[in-house]
Formats: sequence, C-alpha cells, structure tokens
Amino acid sequence: MRTAPDPSTYDERLWPGPLGWFLVLGFGVLMTISVWPVRPAAALVTGGLAVVGGVVAAVLSSPRVRVADGELRAAAAHIDVAWLGAGTALDREGVRRAMGPGSDARAFVVLRSWLPGAVSVEVTDPGDPTPTWLISSRHPDRLLAAVRAAQQAQAAHSEQIG
Repeated sequence: MRTAPDPSTYDERLWPGPLGWFLVLGFGVLMTISVWPVRPAAALVTGGLAVVGGVVAAVLSSPRVRVADGELRAAAAHIDVAWLGAGTALDREGVRRAMGPGSDARAFVVLRSWLPGAVSVEVTDPGDPTPTWLISSRHPDRLLAAVRAAQQAQAAHSEQIG
C-alpha cells in the first residue's frame, strides 16, 4: 500500500528543455562531420564522446530545487522556511516583470530561460541582505505549496515543543 506523499516536500531537477538536448546531439553530429574526412572511425568516436560530454555537462549544470527538512534548497543555496514570507507563483510574464526594470539586484536567482514558471519568495530574516528568492520551476504552484506546508509543519512542531 502506497502512502500519500508528504505535502511539505518537493524535489525537482531543472533539466534542459528539448532545444538544449537537441543542441547536445547537434554538437555530436557536428563533431562527427568535422572529423569524418580525416578518419571515419575516429569521427564516430569523437561524435560519441562529444554527445556523452554534452550530456554530462547538461546534467551537472542542472540545479536541483528541493523543499525538505524545513529548508528550501535551490542549487547550492539553502534557507530555513521559517525565514521565508509571502510567496508568489509566476508565469512567464511574471518572471519577466520580476527580472525587469526596478528589480532588486540583491535577489537570489536560479532561473532557467526554457522554464516558463517560477516562484518568488520574500526573505524575512533581518540579518539577510537578500530580499527575495526567485526560482524557476515546472510546477511553481506545487513548489510554493510545499514551502507553505513546510512552514506550517515547522510552526506546529515549535508549538508542541514550546
């Protein structure tokens, strides 16, 4: 019997979009074509290695976004959900406005242009100079719901202890 997923957790890898994977494959084909006149066997090996290298680079450069154990993590950064305030799920136009004229340069940003959605979350820690986190997501509503659920779980746990 499966248990229901914990609403206060979220995990997503910001993989490249179809164009990104097409570019990796195209680079491998280009490398094969460029070496083919010299030696066809070496061209196939070179093309294969280029594709493998491109896949490895794409995987290593794809940040992970997680909500777990009372923290929001985006790439290598993390913040306790207790220090997060109001959040907003953004569509492509909302992301454009959030990054456009008048945006705060101190914001922590993990954006991927091929993803249309994002979440903007206010940082309430008075000692943190970062006013907001702006994080790309394929499912911004689910990410924001997980942050809110983690905040509620943390508050309920604090009340039980106190």
